[in-house]
Amino acid sequence: MDKKDHSSPLNFIQQIITADIEAGKNQGQIITRFPPEPNGFLHIGHAKSICINFGLANQYGGKTYLRFDDTNPSKESKEYTDSIIDSVKWLGFGWENRLRHASDYFDQLYEFAVQLIKRNKAYVCSLKPEEIKAQRGTLKEPGVNSPYRDRSVTENLELFEEMKLGKHENGAHVLRVKIDMASPNINMRDPVIYRILKVSHHRTGDKWGIYPLYDFTHCLSDAIEGITHSLCSLEFADHRPLYDWVLDNTDSPCHPQQIEFSRLALHYTVTSKRKLNELVDTGLVNGWDDPRMPTLMGMRRRGYTPSAIREFCDRIGVTKKENYIEMSALETCVREDLDQKSPRVMAVLQPLKVIIENFPDKDEEMDAPFHPYNDIFGSRKLPFTKELYIEQDDFMEDPPKKFFRLKPGGEVRLRYGYIIKCEAVIRDPQTGEIVTLKCSYDPETRSGTGTSIKKVKGTIHWVSASHAIDAEVRLYDRLFTVANPTGNKEGKDFKEFLNPESMKILKNCKLEKSLIEAKSEEPFQFERQGYFCVDRNDSKPDHLIFNRTVTLRDSWAKIEKANRQQKK
Repeated sequence: MDKKDHSSPLNFIQQIITADIEAGKNQGQIITRFPPEPNGFLHIGHAKSICINFGLANQYGGKTYLRFDDTNPSKESKEYTDSIIDSVKWLGFGWENRLRHASDYFDQLYEFAVQLIKRNKAYVCSLKPEEIKAQRGTLKEPGVNSPYRDRSVTENLELFEEMKLGKHENGAHVLRVKIDMASPNINMRDPVIYRILKVSHHRTGDKWGIYPLYDFTHCLSDAIEGITHSLCSLEFADHRPLYDWVLDNTDSPCHPQQIEFSRLALHYTVTSKRKLNELVDTGLVNGWDDPRMPTLMGMRRRGYTPSAIREFCDRIGVTKKENYIEMSALETCVREDLDQKSPRVMAVLQPLKVIIENFPDKDEEMDAPFHPYNDIFGSRKLPFTKELYIEQDDFMEDPPKKFFRLKPGGEVRLRYGYIIKCEAVIRDPQTGEIVTLKCSYDPETRSGTGTSIKKVKGTIHWVSASHAIDAEVRLYDRLFTVANPTGNKEGKDFKEFLNPESMKILKNCKLEKSLIEAKSEEPFQFERQGYFCVDRNDSKPDHLIFNRTVTLRDSWAKIEKANRQQKK
C-alpha cells in the first residue's frame, strides 16, 4: 500500500496523531490494531475500520496488529478466523509477524484480575444474571450494591481460583470490578469482567473454565501490545471510562489512547452480525459469502475490487457523526474502478436467434478491441456468421415511437458488424412465442471500412450461434427494497423488506468465445449489460457461471432521490 497523500485536509484522528508526534508522545511511534471477533465474516463496516487502522499506521510509518478477540468460544470457529485473515489480505493489508489472539494473553489477563482482587477492586458475585441486570439500575435510577460486594479478598481469591478450575457451574459466579453503582455511566456500575463458561476453546482447548469479557480483555491486550492509538467505533465511547479505569487500576505496561469514529452504515443492507447471521441461518441467503451480502467475502465473490472498497472508505471520510451512506456512493467507486480494469466483451443473456438469409455460409472475422481507450488490453477476432443471437428485448414487434433497435421492417447495426433488416418473424406453433427473426444484411455496411453512407440510430450486441459458449448468469441487485430496513416506522421485522428481485438466475446465456478461458474474479464488462466476473465458488470449466457485479448505470438513483425529498 502506498502512503497516503498529505495534501488533503487531515481528519480529526490524523490531527490527533500529528499533534502526538510533534509533542514526542509515545517516542513518536504509531501502533494501531484491528481486533475482530471470530464469530462471523467481516462486512463493509469492518472495511472502514481496517482501512483506518492499517491505513493510518502505513501513513505515519507505524505498525498494525491483527488481533482476534477470541473470548467467547461458544460462538467462534477456525472458519471465521481464516475468512477474516483472507479478507484483510484481500483488501491489501499485511501485519508481518503481528498476528495475535486475545487467548495469547489469557494467563496475563488472569493475573491482572487477581491483581484487582488483591487491591480490593474486584469481587466474585454470586447473583444470577437476571438479578445483576435488575440491580444495575436505569439511566434515571442508581444501581444497587451486590450483597457479595464486601466479600473478603481471601474469599474472592479462593472462589476465583475455583471458577478457573471448573469447580462451579455456568452462571454460578462472575467476577465484577468494584467501581460505583451510582455512576451516571451504566458501564461503570460494577461491570462483569469474567464469567464461567465451560466450553472448549479452539486454541486453548479445555484449559480454562472462565473467560474474560471484552471491556476487560481489550484495553489490557492493547497495553500488552503497546498500542498507541486504539481506534474504534462510536458505540464504544461510553465504554472509554471503563477502558481507562482498568488500565489505571492495574500494572498495565502502558496506557493507550482510545479514539472513537462513526461506523459505516450503508443504505439497502444491514451490517449487524446478529441480523446477518439470522439471514444465513434461516436460509434467506446462500451463506456468509452470498454475493448479495455486505460481507467482504460476498462482495469479493460478486466482483467488487479491493481498490474500489478502499477508495470508497477514503471518500466517505472519518468523522464522529453517525450517518447512512447511499449505496450509489459505493457502486460509483466500483464502476469507476472496473471501467479501467475490465475488457469489453459481448454476451447475450436472453437470446433470440437471428438468421441472416442472404449471408454466405462462412465465418467472417470482425476486429474488436477489448477496451475503447486502453490499447494495453489488445483486441480479438469475432466470428460473424449466418446465424446469430441477439437480446430478446432488442426486438419489439410493435415498438413505441423512439425505439431504435430491431423491429419488423426496421434496420439496426450489429456492433463491429453489419446493418441488418428484419424481414420476417417466426413463432413457436404451440406457444406463439417469437423464436427466430429472419433478416437480411447490407454487405456494404461493415463496421470500420468507412465506405458505407447508410446510417441507423440503433446499435446492438450479438454473438455467433455456432461459436457461442453457454453460461449461467446471476443478476444481483440490492438485498432490501428500502434504504433502512431496520429503522422502518412501521416497526416491521427487517426480513420483510428483503428484495425478491435481489437475485435472478439466467440459465441459457450465450457468450462470445473469448470468455471460455475467463478466470475467477477476472472482471469483464458485458457491453450494454454491466460488469461481471466468474463466480469463484460454483463456476466450473464445463459450467461457467458469471455474477453481475454492478450495472452500467445507477438504476436506483431515482428511488434514492425520492427518498431524500420525502425526508425533507
